[in-house]
Amino acid sequence: MDVKHKLNDELLKQKFIKEQELSARLDECKQIALSYARIENSIAVLSDMKTNISYIFYGRVAEILGLAKRSTTKIIHSIWEEDIFSRIHPDDLLEKHLQELRFFNFLKTIPKNERTDYHIANNIRMCDSSGKYVQVLHRMFYIASQSNDSIWLALCLYNLSTNTSSGNVIINSVDGCILEPEAQTTNNILSSRETEILQLIDKGKMSKEIASDLSISINTVNRHRQNILEKLHVDNSIEACRIAKGLRLF
Repeated sequence: MDVKHKLNDELLKQKFIKEQELSARLDECKQIALSYARIENSIAVLSDMKTNISYIFYGRVAEILGLAKRSTTKIIHSIWEEDIFSRIHPDDLLEKHLQELRFFNFLKTIPKNERTDYHIANNIRMCDSSGKYVQVLHRMFYIASQSNDSIWLALCLYNLSTNTSSGNVIINSVDGCILEPEAQTTNNILSSRETEILQLIDKGKMSKEIASDLSISINTVNRHRQNILEKLHVDNSIEACRIAKGLRLF
């Protein structure tokens, strides 16, 4: 799951700083997550990127999906709720991670005080307790940032849904505006030259041909190719092209 590795690095390798009243803010956000679990019957997952810990609050949906008893809680030493992920259809899980990576980079382009106005929503298929896929609405909010702009806390909600579409959207809860993820930037994950080279690779061009087309040396092409693999956390050009398309880099 190379997209997951990329997202993991983006989230956990942010520069976190010591600040006062973090404990009080974390407790407040835990209560918010608990309220969603109780009122909406959601599975609510509060993830702390600073400590790489998640707090999971189980509502009635957890029983239907065969994950846990309602009104129970769990703490895991990871921002990835693998028990939940194991129930998600593999195609939908990949798209979920892609959407979250696009959303993270989108939030980096807007003022910190506006970040909590936005969340993402997507419909995914999850196995219930009988092994049958059911429709689930997944929503994610980045609900707290640090003073240095590092995104600190994320809240994921899982609810049963009757919507069978597979759309993924970014929603502004202030004005109700819906943004299509295709229209969002990914904050220059690749340079313009790396993107250009990757597009040529996707067309089946070899390094020698790319060097000739761009009037650069083959060593320069190979250096860019290696940088692309490292930035996208993949092992080969085929995977790089697939991930880049998923991120709408071209």
